[in-house]
Amino acid sequence: MHVKIVVATHKAFRMPDDEMYLPIHVGKAGKESELGFTGDDTGDNISYKNEYYGELTALYWAWKNLDADYIGLAHYRRHFSLRKKKDKWDSILSGGEAKGLLEQYDMILPRKRRYYIETNYSHYANHSSAEHLEAVRMIISEEYPEYISSFEKTMKRRNAHMFNMCVMKKEHLDGYCEWLFGILAKLESSIDPTGMTSFQKRFICRVSEMLLDVWLDGKQIKTKEVKFILKHLKLFPKQLLTGKLLRIFYLLLKN
Repeated sequence: MHVKIVVATHKAFRMPDDEMYLPIHVGKAGKESELGFTGDDTGDNISYKNEYYGELTALYWAWKNLDADYIGLAHYRRHFSLRKKKDKWDSILSGGEAKGLLEQYDMILPRKRRYYIETNYSHYANHSSAEHLEAVRMIISEEYPEYISSFEKTMKRRNAHMFNMCVMKKEHLDGYCEWLFGILAKLESSIDPTGMTSFQKRFICRVSEMLLDVWLDGKQIKTKEVKFILKHLKLFPKQLLTGKLLRIFYLLLKN
């Protein structure tokens, strides 16, 4: 079993020692800076779209250029983890651990992010723009009508698998990426980014985080959720800190 997880990064940062991981310098197109990692501007790529697509340029590169049984995506400061160890870097999912899971499951996902107060739709609308989600709804209804029910269901939920993190069978990745990047290409052409800030321009990447659950809904794919390490390698359990804080705030208001 050959498993490869690309690690999206735009800066020099410590990387896992395990050979399963392949650091990818995202947004490399047109830049002279060298991080010593494989650039997402090699082979078949969309590196030039990184300001809109974020870590998805690494996923696209992996989809088009890697030959492996299972392919996944992690971030330079966000990794899958099964257990807490004294050295946080030793907590990162190893190749052996990944293979053990993938012998039983088709896909590895991060624990869901929970909002409690907001739905996925309202959370995105409040922090970005409902226009983006309405555009996606229109695209799905016209191009992939069989997914519109799953889209509506996902938007009403208060949790989602975020960050575009996943590890899946290559055959599933092929189907997912064909579907995902088809939708995102139409979304890109339907919304004018003129005048947007750097943060606002990444709306395509942020919208995509919820589309994985739309694609997964109703599919007979065996998935396994695991913990993940975030930022300065702190281990996050089933409930994220943000979710806990929102819950406390909600209880205070309720009382």
